[in-house]
Amino acid sequence: MSTLFRTKNVEQSIRDTEEPEHSLKKSLSALDLTVFGVGVIIGTGIFVLTGQVAKNNAGPAVALSFVVAGIVCGLAALCYAEFASTVPVAGSAYTFSYASLGELPAWIIGWDLVLEFALGTAVVAVGWSGYIRSLLDSWGATLPPYLSGRDGASGFGFDILAAALVLLLTVVLVVGMKLSARITSVVVAIKVIVVLIVIVGGAFFVTGSNYDPFIPPAQPAQAGGDLSAPLIQLMFGWAPANFGVMGIFTAASVVFFAFIGFDIVATAAEETRNPQRDMPRGILGSLIICTLLYVAVSIVVTGMVKYSKLSIEAPLADAFKSLGHPWFAGVISFGAVIGLTTVCMILLLGQTRVFFAMSRDGLLPRFFSRVHPRFRTPHRPTILLGVIIAIIAGFTSLSELAELVNIGTLFAFVVVALSVIILRKTRPDLPRAFRTPWVPFLPILSVCASLWLMLNLPAETWLRFAIWMAIGFVVYFVYGRTHSRLAVRDREKTEETPSGGAAH
Repeated sequence: MSTLFRTKNVEQSIRDTEEPEHSLKKSLSALDLTVFGVGVIIGTGIFVLTGQVAKNNAGPAVALSFVVAGIVCGLAALCYAEFASTVPVAGSAYTFSYASLGELPAWIIGWDLVLEFALGTAVVAVGWSGYIRSLLDSWGATLPPYLSGRDGASGFGFDILAAALVLLLTVVLVVGMKLSARITSVVVAIKVIVVLIVIVGGAFFVTGSNYDPFIPPAQPAQAGGDLSAPLIQLMFGWAPANFGVMGIFTAASVVFFAFIGFDIVATAAEETRNPQRDMPRGILGSLIICTLLYVAVSIVVTGMVKYSKLSIEAPLADAFKSLGHPWFAGVISFGAVIGLTTVCMILLLGQTRVFFAMSRDGLLPRFFSRVHPRFRTPHRPTILLGVIIAIIAGFTSLSELAELVNIGTLFAFVVVALSVIILRKTRPDLPRAFRTPWVPFLPILSVCASLWLMLNLPAETWLRFAIWMAIGFVVYFVYGRTHSRLAVRDREKTEETPSGGAAH
């Protein structure tokens, strides 16, 4: 049992990053990290979720729901900031848990992150493909049905656009992080400008009466009894309410997923020039910027159109159309296409760094931990995962699996918060450039908030998550446990002891 919870100390983790064949190039600044964070957080959530939860859950008070969700993410972000600046090693929550909780918990979280980022990349690529096909249709160009994806396909169906996007971004990530950062900076600038156009332009069409009532009267939600119902309903028979004060929190559990992505900034810690200073700035800065943009967009859209009349599919674009301004709708569609490109690339970046860190530790084959001699990037896992995700995105309709991304992220939040508490106890001497305030109270609050949102996910999502974790346990006990570098070092010490004793 002791081998399952052997920890890899922080000093050893940092020394491993200095091995020439396994070291990544340090080229990122605080601005690069903030741009990465904004690039991955602002995706379809700001264009779709805003109207959806306003109409179904909170009304104009959806702005408060974004504030609540931002606070929950902020609690986790403070924990991430301490770890990423103290342990500037690729792998994010996986590396943090290896240093505090032990090898098996680290494997579990790493396995979880691989699934989260892989499905996230594929889902976003499929969404990007849908926007591109919509734009092509408006220009009178259409793709053959068999190259337009699985949705609605009879017989063979492959989403050629989604697969091509993933492969193209794979090449960009292999060539280098600085190129990725430059491309992301340009794209994020365009995306933020589009969002600001929506905010400023929409402000001229706001009608005060649309905010009345700001918090609509509460409506109890119908409780479900099957696996599609939230787990908390099946456990306690409690059904969340829509609208009213509780509707704000119900909506927060939905819009929370528009914030997913700031944790990916932590996966780039090893490639940051000054991680002790820049990681906290990048993580917290990107989260604050996106929270402000989300709140502003939600206030504008619920002021433009009565919340009960908002469309669910494309609320922002349709709000401008309903007011006789289709040009803005085109700008929004363009912003969504641009935005999803960076989301896809940064999700793929995060996954390859976790996979690279696990292989460098021996939990996955060490073959994947060698970096490219020229570009100093983990090209082998990047190419492998890029091809696999391209195939998944091409052949699979992932709408039902998308919620696995959500539960995986929340699970990572819980692990990181617990790791902060444990490492403060076990290594109080460790230099910390950034310290999470009010430990252990703030991390415990972060754990409770994340668990609450996890309980609001459907029971079938928990079931799928449990199946993936079970597969992970099998892989660990068949391969990872005996091949990890800590296991190899333990065996070497055991073999040296008898001979050393005999010689003495």
